[in-house]
Amino acid sequence: MADRDPDTIQQEIDQARDQLAQTIDSLAERVNPTRLADDAKAAVVRFVTQPVVAASLAGVGLVVVALVFRRIRRR
Repeated sequence: MADRDPDTIQQEIDQARDQLAQTIDSLAERVNPTRLADDAKAAVVRFVTQPVVAASLAGVGLVVVALVFRRIRRR
């Protein structure tokens, strides 16, 4: 093993520590429950607001309303 200067070793340790801290911060941001919930909500809103999906949901809603009224009239 080559002899290394203690100052060089300390600089490498400090650099590795900084890189590790950045990695941990990045991972903490990725798994933040609030951010994950916001991302999921945004994805659902984007999906539901597509014209085809919105029309399908409206159609399903109308069928459900019709079935409810039909059941109420039968009583």
